[in-house]
Amino acid sequence: ATVSEPAQKCCTEHIQPFLASILEELMGPVSSGFTEVRSLFDKEVNEIIQDFQKTNDITKLKENVDQLMNLPFNSVKMEPCYLKVNHLQELLQDLKSRFKIYHIDFVIQRTQNFMQELMENAVYTFEQLFSPSHQADSAKVATSIEKVKLRVLK
Repeated sequence: ATVSEPAQKCCTEHIQPFLASILEELMGPVSSGFTEVRSLFDKEVNEIIQDFQKTNDITKLKENVDQLMNLPFNSVKMEPCYLKVNHLQELLQDLKSRFKIYHIDFVIQRTQNFMQELMENAVYTFEQLFSPSHQADSAKVATSIEKVKLRVLK
């Protein structure tokens, strides 16, 4: 009871007024990281479509879809996504001194983990919605891939 009132007053006067601006500042790098994940998925699926249109090879298409499933674990391809979030390091340094926020690396690492998880979900959903073995007409495969990609991105 004796701590509650001073704690509420402290939060109301010294923290709450800054929460909206802090959240807005932090969301910039986080948002750009997740946008980069989306762009990477889009680019990879477009490459699968282009490759299939050149070759018309269902076996190669299956291999490409299998490779897509490994995308979340491909650190080289995911690195540009992760780098977008590294800007949090600079933003959080200011917050660390003002609000005693520690474990900045943990915040960045968790954000990058969520990005990887998002990519895992995207490729898994893509695989579930698109099955090259069920495609009878190879002329419609590219259209089908595009529709599934758009559905996943939605």
